[in-house]
Amino acid sequence: MNLRRKDREVTELKELLQIIDQCKICRIAMHDKAGLYIVPMNFGYTYENSQLVLFFHSAKEGRKICALRENSDVCFEMDCEHRLITADIACKYGYYFKSIIGKGRVVFIDAIEEKKTALSLLMKHQTGQDFSFDDGTVNSVSVFKIIVQNYTGKDHY
Repeated sequence: MNLRRKDREVTELKELLQIIDQCKICRIAMHDKAGLYIVPMNFGYTYENSQLVLFFHSAKEGRKICALRENSDVCFEMDCEHRLITADIACKYGYYFKSIIGKGRVVFIDAIEEKKTALSLLMKHQTGQDFSFDDGTVNSVSVFKIIVQNYTGKDHY
């Protein structure tokens, strides 16, 4: 993915991961028979062996789950550090933010231990705390991951 404004592009891995750490909501865009659909979701993540993977949980059914099962190709966006930039005239106003935009493929996680790990990563990212899950709790939700194919970071200051 290419940014038009190269001066705002974040390319250093450490900075990209700092943006992801600060973001708590990831918007996932998908497509189904009814058209385009986007949902904001809490998430967790790992970055291992040069691979970013995002983790989510959801109800077991609904439009999102059906859409993702029909077409696993998605794009996503997350942003943080929002701040109004003021000026003397309206056209000079702006907004400071940092963001990550990318695309990937959804894979549903069915194995109990992998679901527990994914939910633990999600809760650690959201709360900074470690949690454990019993089989009943894990079986009551759908858990999926986005295997990220590519992404870009932006720092608009």
